[in-house]
Amino acid sequence: MSTAANTSRRAFLRNTAAGSGGLILGLYFSPGVAAAVAAPAAGTAFKPNAFITISDKGVVTLVSKQPEIGQGIKTSLPMVLAEELSVDWRDVVIVQGDLDPIYGSQSAGGSTSTPTNYQDFLRLGATARLLLTQAAAQTWGVPVEECLAENSVVTHAKTGRKLSYGQLATKAATLPVPDAASVKLKSPKDYRLLGQRIGGVDNAAVVTGKPLFGIDIKLPGMLYAVYEKCPAFGGKVLSANLAAIKALPGVKDAFVIEGTANLNGLMPGVAIVAESTWAAFSARKQLKVQWDEGKAADESWDGFTRQAEALAKQPGAQVQRKDGDVAAALAASAKTVEAAYSYPFISHASMEPQNCTAWFKDGKGGALELWAPTQNPASGQNLVAATLGIPKEKILLHITRSGGGFGRRLSSDFIVEAAAIAQRVNAPVKLTWTREDDLRHDHFRAGGFHFLRGGVDAQGKLTAWHNHFVTFANRVMRDGKSVLQPGSGANLSGDEFPGRWLANCLIEQTPLECTIPMGPWRAPGSNVFAWVFHSFIDELAHAAGRDPLAFRLELLGERDLVPGTGERGTPYNVGRMRAVLKEVAAKAGWGQKKFPRGQGAGIAFHFSHRGYIAEVAEVTVTKSGQLKVDRVVVVSDIGSQIVNLSGAENQVEGSVIDGLGTLMHPELDIQRGRIVQSNFGDYPLLRIADTPPKIEVHFLRSDQPVTGLGEPAFPPLAPAVCNAIFAATGKRVRQLPLSRTDLSWR
Repeated sequence: MSTAANTSRRAFLRNTAAGSGGLILGLYFSPGVAAAVAAPAAGTAFKPNAFITISDKGVVTLVSKQPEIGQGIKTSLPMVLAEELSVDWRDVVIVQGDLDPIYGSQSAGGSTSTPTNYQDFLRLGATARLLLTQAAAQTWGVPVEECLAENSVVTHAKTGRKLSYGQLATKAATLPVPDAASVKLKSPKDYRLLGQRIGGVDNAAVVTGKPLFGIDIKLPGMLYAVYEKCPAFGGKVLSANLAAIKALPGVKDAFVIEGTANLNGLMPGVAIVAESTWAAFSARKQLKVQWDEGKAADESWDGFTRQAEALAKQPGAQVQRKDGDVAAALAASAKTVEAAYSYPFISHASMEPQNCTAWFKDGKGGALELWAPTQNPASGQNLVAATLGIPKEKILLHITRSGGGFGRRLSSDFIVEAAAIAQRVNAPVKLTWTREDDLRHDHFRAGGFHFLRGGVDAQGKLTAWHNHFVTFANRVMRDGKSVLQPGSGANLSGDEFPGRWLANCLIEQTPLECTIPMGPWRAPGSNVFAWVFHSFIDELAHAAGRDPLAFRLELLGERDLVPGTGERGTPYNVGRMRAVLKEVAAKAGWGQKKFPRGQGAGIAFHFSHRGYIAEVAEVTVTKSGQLKVDRVVVVSDIGSQIVNLSGAENQVEGSVIDGLGTLMHPELDIQRGRIVQSNFGDYPLLRIADTPPKIEVHFLRSDQPVTGLGEPAFPPLAPAVCNAIFAATGKRVRQLPLSRTDLSWR
C-alpha cells in the first residue's frame, strides 16, 4: 500500500470507531517499510482490517492472514501474536482473513510466511499487551512497571489485584498508541507458548469432515461447472456439439471460452454449467470437441530426451558461472568422473483438485465475489482483473483452506476460469476440476538433464566441476521480443553449491523450448538440484577413496560466503552448514556401524529457503532390488526460535515422506503434446507401508532470524537415500523416478 492509502485507512478507522465494546489493533504495511501499529479503534466492526480483537467478554480473536495449505501457518503465526500478547491460548479464536491490502503480503510460498511476519507480529502483540497493562495501571492509579500481564490477566504485583483482558479492553481502546521505544519484547527465555507443541487450530474440523476447503463451498442457488481444455497444451477450440450438451438433463448452459495465449492463465476451452457436479461431469463425457492442437502435438518426452543429448554436445550454451580453467584442471586430475542425470516432469497431485466458486453480484457488471483455495490470492485477483477487464476494487476474494498446495495454487488459472464462466451465468458457480484435469493440466515441475564432469587430485581433493544443464523453457514476449524463459525452478544459478567453493568451475545452461506450462513445485529448483549435486559429489568422493562426510566438510571449508567480499549471490553461512552436517553425523552414528551387503547409509545437505539442513538415510535393498528406507535422521538450523514444535516436526517428517515418494514413483510421459497419465492408478504416490519406520528430527538453535520450514527439509532426502543405495549395492541412481533403476544385486 502507498503511504497515502495507509493514512486514509488509519483516519477511516479512527473517525468511524464506535464508542465501546473492545480493542482492535491493525498492522499496516508499506513496501520497504517496517510494519507500524495503527491507532486503536473501539468496536469490532473493523475486524477485517485488524489482527487482534479483544471483546469485553475476554474473547481474543486473531486474524490469520496467510493461506493455510497444510503447513500450519494458521496456528503458528497467531501463536506469535498470542505469545507477546500474553494471552491464554484457550481464550483465542482464530479466523481466516480474506484478501485485503491492509494485511500486507498474503501469499504462501517459498517458506516465507514466518520470516517475513515474525518480528512484526511480535511487536504487534507486545504493543497490545502494553496498552492493556497501561489501562490496568490507570484504573488502579499505580505505575505501569508494577503491573504484569500474563494468561489474559493483568496483575498488580504489590497488591495482587487482577483485571482480565475483557475488563480492560474498552479502556485500552481509548489510549494513545505508545511510541516504539516504550514497547519491550519479551526475552525468549520467558516464552510460555512459542516452542511448545500446539495442535493445529483446524485439526478437529478436518478429522470430523467440517466444511473448510474450497471444494466445500455451498451457496444458495449455486450452479456447478466443468471446463474442458485441449489435451495438447495451448490448443484452441474449432467446434463443439454445444446444442447436444445443452439438451442433456440438468445442464443449464454450455459455451466456448476463447481464452488467451498465456500458458499459465485462461486457456481456451468449453464450459458446461449444470444443476449439480454429477450432471456437469456426466454431460462432459458426451462432449465432442474438434481442436486445433498447434505445435504442441509434435512434442514428446522421448523427443525431448534426444534433443537434450544433442544440445549437450553443441556450443553456445549460456554460461552461468566460469572460474579458472576447467578443461586444464580435468586434464591434470588424478581421476575424473562423468555422469548424466535426468528427471521427468511431475504433477503437484494435491489431494483437493483445483476449484473455485465465483459470483457476479447484480449481473456481469456488478462486483465479483470469489472463494478459492489459493496460495497467492493477490495474483488471482490481478489475473482476473487483467483478463476480464474488471477493476480490482470490485473483486472480493475469500481465502479458503487448501487441501494441499506444494506450489500449484500459486498459479491462478482455475480462479480465472471460474470467473470467466460466472460472467455468463446469473448465479454463483462452482468450478471443480477432476483428478484427470489436475494431472493433465497442471503447471508442472520442469524436467531436466544434467551432463556432469568432475575431477579429483592425488590427495583426493575436488579440483574441477562442470555441469551442462539442459532445461525446459517456454517462449514468451518480453519488451516486445520473443524469448525463451526457463520454467519455475528450472534456472540454474551459478552460485549453487559447489560452484562458489571451487577454483575451477563451469556451469552452463541450454534452454529446450516446449509448450508445457510449468510452475513452482515444493522447494523449486532445490528439489532436484540437491539430488543431482550431492549424488555426483558422492560419486567423486568414492572415486577419491574418501569418506563422504569428510569429503563434504573439506569442500565446505571454514569461510562464510557472503556478498561484498568478491563472492556472488546470496549469503551462505558455512558455519551453520558445518554444524548441522556434524550434528546429523553424530545423531546417526555415521561411520560407527558396519552394514552387511544390501544395507548402507548415505548423507547429504542443502541450503534452501534460508534453512540449513543435513540428512542421513539408512536403507535395506534386497537381492531382488526391493528398497526399504529404514531410518532417516534430520538436523535443521532454521534460526533462533521454533514457533510451534509440533508443526515444525510435522513439516520435517512430511518433507521426508514427500521427498521419498517423489524419489520413488511419479513421472509424466508426454506424447503428442499431452500427458499420458490420468489418475492415481498410473501416477502412484507413496503408501504408508513404504514410509520410513524411523524419522528422527533434531533442531539446532542459532543466533539468526527465524526461518520457514515447509520446504528446506525436502531437498536433501533424495540424495541421502540414493547415496545409501550405492553404499548398499554399488549401484548409482542417475535417473528419476527410482522405479526406472534396477536395484537388484548379487
